[in-house]
Amino acid sequence: MKTPPARQRGAAIGRGLRLLVLQSRFNDAVVGGLALGALEYASEVGASAEVELVPGAYELPLVAQTAAFTGRYDAIVALGAVIKGETDHYEHIAREAARGIMNASLTTGVPIAFGVLTVAKAAHALARSGPGRYNKGREATAAAIDAALVLRKLTRAALVKVRLAPKRRA
Repeated sequence: MKTPPARQRGAAIGRGLRLLVLQSRFNDAVVGGLALGALEYASEVGASAEVELVPGAYELPLVAQTAAFTGRYDAIVALGAVIKGETDHYEHIAREAARGIMNASLTTGVPIAFGVLTVAKAAHALARSGPGRYNKGREATAAAIDAALVLRKLTRAALVKVRLAPKRRA
């Protein structure tokens, strides 16, 4: 999937949204590129974004959940890279990072995009973290913003429905 340019989607779709980009320090050459793509996209659509560094992909879920519970962010983008090595350590980290990020999002009700590359070779990670429309950090940010906008719309619709519902007499 390539992320459509902001001008095709509406340059201000993210105006007023507050994003947190969590950037894993492990595999920094790759994750730094993902973060640049994430920040670029947020800027293009008018969302404000801040970055926090996290030790690795395994720590992303706890930090994301804690940040979501603060109520300061409309969406969170969790960025990391897990590259297969000679042991099965890769599988454990990738699986638990994915599970933890999903659980954090479901627990808090805040969209937390899974921008963790899980690849067999470093070259694959570098290809997905380079500049341009195929950058996976950019794609994760687009998904987080889209989810936040859908949730905002659904929440407003539910509030309107509650306000318009006839009051019951006891």
